Amino acid sequence: MTKKTIRDIDVHGKRVLVRVDFNVPLEPNTGAIADDSRIRESLPTIKYLLDNKARVILCSHLGRPKAREKESSLAPMAHRLSQLLGQEVKMADDCIGTAVEQLATNLREGEVLLLENLRFHAAEEKNDPVFAQALARLADVFVNDAFGTAHRAHASTEGVTHYLPSVAGFLIEKELEVMGKALDNPDRPFTAIAGGAKISDKIDVLENILDKVDSLLIAGGMAATFLKALKYDMGQSLVENEKVGTAQQLMDKAAARGVRLLLPQDVVVADRFDAQANSKVVAIASVPAGWYVMDIGPKTIDMFETELRKSKTIIWNGPIGVFEFAQFRQGTQAIASVLASLNATTIIGGGSTAESIQEMGLVDKMTHVSTGGGASLTFLEGKTLPAIAALMDK
Repeated sequence: MTKKTIRDIDVHGKRVLVRVDFNVPLEPNTGAIADDSRIRESLPTIKYLLDNKARVILCSHLGRPKAREKESSLAPMAHRLSQLLGQEVKMADDCIGTAVEQLATNLREGEVLLLENLRFHAAEEKNDPVFAQALARLADVFVNDAFGTAHRAHASTEGVTHYLPSVAGFLIEKELEVMGKALDNPDRPFTAIAGGAKISDKIDVLENILDKVDSLLIAGGMAATFLKALKYDMGQSLVENEKVGTAQQLMDKAAARGVRLLLPQDVVVADRFDAQANSKVVAIASVPAGWYVMDIGPKTIDMFETELRKSKTIIWNGPIGVFEFAQFRQGTQAIASVLASLNATTIIGGGSTAESIQEMGLVDKMTHVSTGGGASLTFLEGKTLPAIAALMDK
């Protein structure tokens, strides 16, 4: 970890602005918090600050509100955090302005204030310097602990660092150390599992990771483009025809570097893209015209499991099948169960892969489940995370 963390600065009595990621899923009907994992992940940083007599000011976004709307308020997060901390979390009506500055000034040591949704202001995503300065006026120090937004240069992630001493919280430290070790100094054999719908979303990840892994398992919708490159007919499945050549180049690169690149041998197909579709298992050479590839088949599950059981480090990003439909979850669930049983370093990229692990109740069985989908992708691509780069170096 080359960046300073909250351990490296004196926070006693200071007003500390902490960028957290409370962009949590809500129940559609009630607005209640459906999964508080991201709030829980912020607790080590918040508790450390409270234990060290800081005055804690939290800020976050929630969703993509078009205006100030009640359903996008962070009030439920303040209530939940109060329960988790066992103390009151004060809630501001806004995130900038004279009234908010007064609330921040009046905070006592060991108290917590949560600001209202940053994205009620369009200036947040525009990284507007005036908005960033308004946030900075609330505090003496800035701590970024929102890994899920680290790939974005917004006012509350990058802009504010120009006006306050800025360091990382414990969650960002953990994310960077776990994934950094996996990419730079993994226990071997090192295997990556790449799923998800489109190869175009993962090209940079695949390019970067092929220089590091011993084996690469390709599944999800993107496998159809690889199989198309091998002249298989994929029926009605989404094939990115303009990326077939890219898929072939990646397979050639893997072969040249001695990386075992494994593609599905059999698949579950459906007669329509629907939760209630008729389905069957076929070999990849026998996908019926007009049918959709929805999941990997049992032979492929066995092949992938054999490879994974040899591995000492595994990174997984992207669902194996159409996980949102119950009958096409078997591949994702099987791979998750295998990883949960291994004596290996198992790292789950954020986004929908993390959601599936959470739904299965296997988070505690993995070495690390990332809180950031886009951020973890950017990190796996080997690219700079602007919100991390902006923090002070050790």
